[in-house]
Amino acid sequence: MSDERPLAILLMGPTAAGKTDLAIALHERLDCDLISMDSAMVYRGMDIGSAKPSPEERVRAPHRLIDIRDPAEPYSAADFREDARREMRQITAAGRIPLLVGGTMMYAKRLLEGVANLPAADPVIREALARQAEQGGLAALHAELARVDPASAERIHPNDPQRLMRALEVYRASGETLTELWRRQHPENFPWKVLSIGLAPVDRGVLHTRIAKRFEIMLESGLIDEVAALRARGDLHPGLPSMKSVGYRQVWEFLDGDGDIERLRHRTVVATRQLAKRQLTWLRRWPALHWVDSQASDALSNILKFVRETGS
Repeated sequence: MSDERPLAILLMGPTAAGKTDLAIALHERLDCDLISMDSAMVYRGMDIGSAKPSPEERVRAPHRLIDIRDPAEPYSAADFREDARREMRQITAAGRIPLLVGGTMMYAKRLLEGVANLPAADPVIREALARQAEQGGLAALHAELARVDPASAERIHPNDPQRLMRALEVYRASGETLTELWRRQHPENFPWKVLSIGLAPVDRGVLHTRIAKRFEIMLESGLIDEVAALRARGDLHPGLPSMKSVGYRQVWEFLDGDGDIERLRHRTVVATRQLAKRQLTWLRRWPALHWVDSQASDALSNILKFVRETGS
C-alpha cells in the first residue's frame, strides 16, 4: 500500500559534521525549505557559539526557527514540536518539502512521537536538584534516577544535566516515572512521510579534528566577546537552558575568573566531543536511518537518491 503522506526530510548528525552546508546544497537542488532543529540557534544573540548560519548563508537558504527566543526565555522540545509542525504545514501547503536540519535529537524525537502529559516545570524542585548536583555531582543524580526509573537512567547519559534533572523533577512532582508516563502516551500517525538522514564522517578522528578547528574559528570570530555581552545584560545566569549550551557554559566559567585560555580550549573541545558522542548514540538507535558519510564526494548525490526512492 502506497504512502500518500507528503514528504519531510530530517537531516541529523553530530555537531561539526557539516549539516548546514549540505542542507543549503539540498535547498538549492530540491523544492525544500529549511527548518532549524537546534536548541541553541533558537536564541537571539547566540550566533558564534551556536555555529549559526551566516547572514549570507541565510540569504541563500532561509532557515526557520532561528532567532525566535531571547536567551532569558526557556524553549522546550514541546515548544519546538508545535513551532516545527506549524512551519511544516506552511511549507507543505506551498507545494514544497520541509527539510529539518540539526543535532538536537530530543527535538526530532518529540516531533515524531508527540509529547506526553508531563507535569510543568517546578522551580523549587529544579533548584533543589541543582543544589544536589553541585554538592554530590551528576553521578549522584544519575544513581538516584537509576533507583527510581531504571529505564530512563539507561537512556539518559550521566553527563546530561538537563535531561537528568527533568526526569527526576517529573518523578518528584508527580510520583510517577518518566518511563511510565510515556508508556501511557498513545502514539499518533505522523502527518508526513519521513526520510531520516544521518550525516557523519566515517572516521571519528575527522570529526574530532573538525570540532577542534571549529572552536578555534569561534574564538577568532569573537566568541568570548559574545558571551561577555550576554553576561553584561544582567538578566542571564548559568542555570538557564541557553547558557548551558556547550561552549557558552565553558566561556561563562572562563569569564568568571578562570582566565586560562588553554584550559578553556581543552574543556570546550572535550565537552563538544562528548556531545557528539551522545548524538551518535541517539542516531544509532534511530529507526530506518540512512547513513551518509559527510566526507564522501558523493554525499549530496546519495541523499538525492534517497529522496527519489522515498518519493515526493
